[in-house]
Amino acid sequence: MRRFFSPAKPFLIAAAVLLALCLLAAPSFAAPHPAGYYRIVLLSDTHLPFKAKIGDPAKQNRIIAAKNKLIADVNAWNDVGEIVVLGDIAADRGTAAEYAYAVDYFAKFARPCVFITGNHDYLYRDEPGPNGRNAKGDADSRRDKLQRFQKTFHLPALYRSQKIGNYLLIFLSVDSLDSPYLAQLSDNQLKWLRQELKNNPAAPTIIFFHAPLSGTLASYNKSVNTPNSIAQPEEAIATIIAANPQIMLWVSGHTHTPADNPSFAADLNLYAGRVTNIHNTDLDREGIWTNSLYLYADKVTVKTFNHKTGAWIGELERTFPLSNK
Repeated sequence: MRRFFSPAKPFLIAAAVLLALCLLAAPSFAAPHPAGYYRIVLLSDTHLPFKAKIGDPAKQNRIIAAKNKLIADVNAWNDVGEIVVLGDIAADRGTAAEYAYAVDYFAKFARPCVFITGNHDYLYRDEPGPNGRNAKGDADSRRDKLQRFQKTFHLPALYRSQKIGNYLLIFLSVDSLDSPYLAQLSDNQLKWLRQELKNNPAAPTIIFFHAPLSGTLASYNKSVNTPNSIAQPEEAIATIIAANPQIMLWVSGHTHTPADNPSFAADLNLYAGRVTNIHNTDLDREGIWTNSLYLYADKVTVKTFNHKTGAWIGELERTFPLSNK
């Protein structure tokens, strides 16, 4: 197994160049696939190369093998428009070494990648606390980590939007410098989000963020639906959603909810009677599932793929017609 904390510099420089070219190649946006849709592959909680708590070397190797197989699977799909990475890219604390591994990893994908932050990408100091666990950084530390993230992936901004056909895609990053919660938007980002939605009142809108909306999963463990596991600030986000009926989907990770969990794709995913939360599981496992969004002119279809078996999960397929069609 290659030791992720001591990469060869020439190889990483080449990988960084490839990643930059991949990002620069992202159109605004490419014509739909001949089949009449634009496909987005969703990856969340990649935790590259793997979380420190996975101490068994044999298991580490199996997880790395599964993540590498994922690359081959996605590259074999010739209809992919882009790959959206929903945060927690770094294994634990967003260190320079973790990002070096991530640059190497994502440079191997054949399609453009879009990156947003999760809590593990910026919230913690490089060094663990006295108890060996992740230690939250102060405002200066968090700001430095956000800058590291933006520089690593050559991003013009931490939050941004795209137009694909009649759709508006909004990419939000966890970026609060002082929140006690794991996944909170800053006031500046909330202000930007309100304006972006105001400028596009008729565009069917899909929002990508690391954490889910409150109450869109069953409370299947003690962490789900707690303040640390949902998008914050909860009340401000609820007000924005209520004021903008064009929002149709909220796409998230963070909870590591597996595809075989009953609430992964369920009626419970509907927020405020209108916005469906599309949950995505983590990649830090031997059996990986990924979702793909298929954007048609009049609907969005969500499909789930089992990378371990190489098969689509038919019972998890969902279609969301556009309300204005």
